[in-house]
Amino acid sequence: MTVPASGFMMENGGSSCLPLPPDVENRIVTDLGKESESNLQEGNLYYVVSNRWFRRWQLYVGQPTEEFPSKDHSSDSQHCNMVPSNVVERPGPIDNSDIVVNGSDSENNDLELKRFLEERRDYVLVPSAVWEKLYDWYKGGPPLPRKLISQGVTQKNFFVEVYLLCLKLIDSRDGSECIIRLSKKATVFDLREKVFALKGIKQEKQACIWDYFNQHKQSVLDATSQTLEELNLQMDQHILLEVDGPTQTGMDATRNELALVALEPSRSSLSIAGGPVMSNGHSSSYGYQGSSLSSSVSDMDDRSDLSNTAKKREKGGLAGLQNLGNTCFMNSALQCLVHTPPLVEYFLQDYSEEINADNPLGMHGELAIAFGDLLRKLWSLGQTTIAPRAFKGKLARFAPQFSGYNQHDSQELLAFLLDGLHEDLNRVKRKPYFETKDYDGRPDAEVADECWRYHRARNDSLIVDVCQGQYKSTLVCPVCGKISITFDPFMYLSLPLPSTVTRSVTVTVFYGDGSGLPMPYTVTVQRHGCIKDLTLALTIACCLTIDENLLLAEVYDHRIYKYFDNPLESVTSIKDEEYLVAYRLPKRESGRPKLEIIHRSLERCSTDRLKGMERKLFGTPLVTYLGEEFRSGADINAAVSKILVPLKRTYSSTKAHSSKENGFVSEMNDEPANCSPRSVSQSIDIEEEETSSEKEPSFQLLLTDDRGLSCKPIDKDSAIKYGPLIKVFLDWTDREHELYDVSYIKDLPPVHQTRFMKKTRQEAISLFSCLEAFLTEEPLGPDDMWYCPRCKEHRQATKKLDLWKLPEIIVFHLKRFSYSRYLKNKLDTFVDFPIHNLDLSKYVKSNDGKSYLYNLYAISNHYGGLGGGHYTAYAKLIDEKRWYHFDDSHVSPVGEEEIKTSAAYLLFYQRVEN
Repeated sequence: MTVPASGFMMENGGSSCLPLPPDVENRIVTDLGKESESNLQEGNLYYVVSNRWFRRWQLYVGQPTEEFPSKDHSSDSQHCNMVPSNVVERPGPIDNSDIVVNGSDSENNDLELKRFLEERRDYVLVPSAVWEKLYDWYKGGPPLPRKLISQGVTQKNFFVEVYLLCLKLIDSRDGSECIIRLSKKATVFDLREKVFALKGIKQEKQACIWDYFNQHKQSVLDATSQTLEELNLQMDQHILLEVDGPTQTGMDATRNELALVALEPSRSSLSIAGGPVMSNGHSSSYGYQGSSLSSSVSDMDDRSDLSNTAKKREKGGLAGLQNLGNTCFMNSALQCLVHTPPLVEYFLQDYSEEINADNPLGMHGELAIAFGDLLRKLWSLGQTTIAPRAFKGKLARFAPQFSGYNQHDSQELLAFLLDGLHEDLNRVKRKPYFETKDYDGRPDAEVADECWRYHRARNDSLIVDVCQGQYKSTLVCPVCGKISITFDPFMYLSLPLPSTVTRSVTVTVFYGDGSGLPMPYTVTVQRHGCIKDLTLALTIACCLTIDENLLLAEVYDHRIYKYFDNPLESVTSIKDEEYLVAYRLPKRESGRPKLEIIHRSLERCSTDRLKGMERKLFGTPLVTYLGEEFRSGADINAAVSKILVPLKRTYSSTKAHSSKENGFVSEMNDEPANCSPRSVSQSIDIEEEETSSEKEPSFQLLLTDDRGLSCKPIDKDSAIKYGPLIKVFLDWTDREHELYDVSYIKDLPPVHQTRFMKKTRQEAISLFSCLEAFLTEEPLGPDDMWYCPRCKEHRQATKKLDLWKLPEIIVFHLKRFSYSRYLKNKLDTFVDFPIHNLDLSKYVKSNDGKSYLYNLYAISNHYGGLGGGHYTAYAKLIDEKRWYHFDDSHVSPVGEEEIKTSAAYLLFYQRVEN
């Protein structure tokens, strides 16, 4: 091992020329990391470290990594899935060169990180104490310090500001441009100090810095105590330096004529909601013209392009929204909302009296004012593109999860906006308290009306008026039959997409009673199906009898890693490279203790020749039930002997063995394919008759615990203490290897092999099938158990949803994104949805005699995969029979026949009035 020339700090702080042992480094870093996590506070310092270098260090010290994860098995060396540190070289100096942009100013510590590192997981964040240790041990760099900051008002989120705010400074004296990087929490004073120092300007000299967004003068940055975040300065935007005072007339050195535009007049916080509306304030197409507060000058802050008058819109509602850095998700949701007819009519009027600034659940009315301001600008005549900086700033303030420049989910944003607008506009100033009454067999209509009255008494806003409906939820306890019925409000419906894409899964089926040889079966299930579907497919494939059950399990490193005992678990949790087995067991013995037999063999130690021989695991565990007569070790020995019978080396089994592949009987053979699962049982019966007089073999069995850490020899005469599961080691000797053919329990086929893959075509589904899947009765998941008031316990109840009351505006969320233990997936299934006359009458259970016909007016689309992709919107202009495509700042007409795509994510419908 190469020892670097530089000294290394020992644990006691002293210096030594020798590096610390890997396990000591690991322990020090782990302890410092835990200490840092327990003391999170704003301003804490972290360092960005290249993940490429950090992974090498993890392998060196023996920490689990993504390439070498540690499954929760025993600590035996043969089960360890990590690379031993003695075969991994000590990493060299810390090297962050792969995450830093070439040409960054390292002398002034103004290093620029490459963009989109987070999506590729190219870096890790370590606390300053950890960095100091790593730097002492390894040197290198360059150091990339970043601070922990908080964001949000009502809900504070802490995160490390990895990417500093990058501002492009233009010097009006010579037109030169340079980059300034500061924290978004830095003040204008900090910005001025940095700019003046960089440009050599003395503080007493008259100079000013302009917010120069889109290279138009917006406002002078002179409020020294305000933060750059509060001023809505965006990543990569321009700022303008002017020396000898701001230029109000004439051209500046950048030759930009828009320096002539005056500053935006000040506005009170309620001026947008309460501003005067002239008599001509509404055109027939909802174009907003009248308010002096929405003139071409006052809109300066959010105007993207004022100079190109040739492209100004003649109609309101056709303005685009500028992308401010991965904000297409926001632009898509906003365009759908600002083209919702009741919202347009409401926010173009004076709504100031309805703003509830004192609602503790709201945003002090600021979200409603910001949304209304943006809607008015988008509906002003002559607008082309709006840069929603002010709205994005409010969003980051009240919903910090949407701050920054990462891609987000338009549906999650829509849910926040609808709820936030409702609370900001809630007409109820003091919410009354109501005690929930039980169903108690009362008529549904009575309970529904009561629940809706209680809801409206606490929630009364425009959003409730037009966007909220009511559904009936029925829960049934599977044990006592207790029925619970509630009626709950909703603002959108999240519909599952019934999958038509299938997946092949290979499972090796073992006989738990020793009546047959193991056999692999490849079955087809829905890609997003559940374990219940897989078990049913296996049941049919292996011709399971009516008195048998299948016990499904995953085998890892010759042990059973887990039993699939939750029938609702998604099959997406099963990886193609994993190994699945199923055990055929008698139903009548399902309550008896399970015996799990793990095989061990004596082998020469390959890593340490001094040790000689050692026990190593091999093969596939066998599982059986212990009978009612089970009392002692002799009964375990008898159970092991019985389950090994099919593996005995006899003439009949040898004949069967001659046609097996990879240790298993081939699925392809000359015999007819019938449903007789016990094809070797006849030879076994003959063998049992011939050997019935022989003495039952004795095995070397050892009782072990759940993790296989302890071993206790099993004596035939000793009593065995047992629970639901008994695990034993079966130590194979030369005698067992002579008697039994172990190839049948070796070399399991994986869940899926690429060469057997069949391409399947994704079929189209209808919106109605999605809605029916949403309304189908299903059991609750294990993480969503219901507390039964009669049983006084949490139960996995069945749940059934029914629509009871539908709103004027109904939004369907197509659940294209799915998340599991290992996978994130997006469904690109084409959903066929009606554009006109969507009839939901048959799904409404209230029998109120109303017609529920809806027309589509907006769609939020998502293209691409998870963690990225792009959002756009289709919207129908109010009072027109024409659709438009809104792709950030680009707006173009589109034919109605083109709006149905597999990218449709959110569907917005309005009820047709009779």
